[in-house]
Amino acid sequence: YCTAGRGAVTCTEGNRQNVCHNSHLPKTSSKMKLFIAIVAMATAASAFAPVNPRHDASTQLHATEAFQRSLLARRLGGRAASSSASTSANGSTMSDEFVVGVLGDLHIDPRKMEDYGVGRSHFLPIFEEAKKKHGNVALVSLGDLGESKSVRPEETSELFAGTTECHEMAAEFLGSFGVPYEVVGGNHDLEGLDEFETDKENLEMYLRSHNKETPQFCRQIADKTLLVGLGSTVFRDAVYTSHEVTIDQAQIDWFENLVVNHPAEEGWKVFVFTHAPPNGSGLRVLQENHVVNGCCWLNHSNEKQCKKFIELVREHRCIKAWFSGHFHLGQDYQDSITFPTIDPKDGPYPNRGSCVFAQTSVMRSGTSRDGRQQSRLIRGNKDGFEICTVDHQKDGKVRLDASITYRGDTNEVGVYAHDDEAYDHDSYFKVYAPSAGDALHPPDEGFRRYNTDGNIEPFDIEMDTVAWWYMSCGRALGMLNGNLIEYDSSTLAPLGLVVGADELVGKKIGVINSGLDADTCQLLFDEEGMEGADCAALAGDLREQAVVLLDKKTNQVTVVQPNEDVRSCNFFGGIADLCFFACPT
Repeated sequence: YCTAGRGAVTCTEGNRQNVCHNSHLPKTSSKMKLFIAIVAMATAASAFAPVNPRHDASTQLHATEAFQRSLLARRLGGRAASSSASTSANGSTMSDEFVVGVLGDLHIDPRKMEDYGVGRSHFLPIFEEAKKKHGNVALVSLGDLGESKSVRPEETSELFAGTTECHEMAAEFLGSFGVPYEVVGGNHDLEGLDEFETDKENLEMYLRSHNKETPQFCRQIADKTLLVGLGSTVFRDAVYTSHEVTIDQAQIDWFENLVVNHPAEEGWKVFVFTHAPPNGSGLRVLQENHVVNGCCWLNHSNEKQCKKFIELVREHRCIKAWFSGHFHLGQDYQDSITFPTIDPKDGPYPNRGSCVFAQTSVMRSGTSRDGRQQSRLIRGNKDGFEICTVDHQKDGKVRLDASITYRGDTNEVGVYAHDDEAYDHDSYFKVYAPSAGDALHPPDEGFRRYNTDGNIEPFDIEMDTVAWWYMSCGRALGMLNGNLIEYDSSTLAPLGLVVGADELVGKKIGVINSGLDADTCQLLFDEEGMEGADCAALAGDLREQAVVLLDKKTNQVTVVQPNEDVRSCNFFGGIADLCFFACPT
């Protein structure tokens, strides 16, 4: 269950224990582009300047054989230095200290390379110091490696993301840091639509460019400490949106086997890396973009798979941290990091196992949604780890964001190192998340309760209306920014848009008993494992319901159904449930 890793990692195949080795060296392309030469010769950020994106005979730099040998030697040297403290096959001890750089969405554009050179220069001294101290150093890229537009618009409309040129350039950049690198696929990394007919062909090129055997990776970075990554493998074949980050079932099975065979009780610590975060992470998200379009969480549209990741986190406390990108949001907000447990005085238990979740920003200015240009840095040892920000707008200043201390093998405690540094204009990005409370805390003020008749009385909808409730079959709905949103019933993470603000603001919304028989619950909500009476009984009684909208100007009532088949009728006398039954079917 380990496909790539420096040093020795104990792996399991059936009932057989073995040791797997994989140096995972970066690939050197036969044609060295101008950008590669700049990276190889750079000793400071000033060495990186915008380059001509054309790669015809007049502009392409063909490296000499000696130069290629020196470049390969430099890269091999970086790998060798980082593996000097690895566990050897004969069982020698590995240091418990480690350093990992984490890069968010790169979206490399060969016309705009300056920010990448500056960002790289900020990491080089950090890595050099760590290599001298203990040697356990690595770099992880969270995917979305290329710009999702043409970089030569005067010649072609072909998107740069997902092309061979894109991935070879990204591989050269990531390989230039002098330490081993790993990468996971994002939603743009198989976007080479003009070059490849199928996802399979695009994926094979991606893996070949980064010298990967599989979309996932496993690397032992320190004593009983693993870096594990899962990558998206679907673009053209996506069922709904191509920009959903989809981890295939084979990777999910591989990941589950890995955490099963590296239990916390034996001292194992697993750090996970994916392009998008899993449902239940509690990280800040963009309702207006990723939630509405169904591409917010890993495997967002597959209900069973979407829940699987947080279920594994809750069950396997070897998972200590999970890093993701995707949202292009900065790291100055406290909800860019979420802890597995919090002080009871601060709120209800978040139920995230023993895992800290961390959002990662971007390196290039043109790709940021909130103006930040930041990367992550992890520094750890046997007692815990630190999550830091490398701020590329402040000369690479390293800021401590959170300190996590292990309390035994199955628990950890996190502490924020600074207050929320969001600016006044960041209110646009602030996302309300419902809270169901726990034994010590009631639900938040937005929670709507049913009256004695089993209804939620209709209430006015404005842009600032905050409300949420459970339906009797277990699904959770709520109002946010004028939209009707469905939330995951377990994590209360936003799943998708039910009705948009343009159809809701200025109206009333309520929930009524429909009076239908129990079998209707299966038709309306079709939740696997919760059919008929079992579905309705989840709320403690046998009842079916309808969400209704009232247009105060026309007195028209609309019944909202999950299958998007809307039935409408005129509202007479204010008796919504009678109106519901009067609607044509």
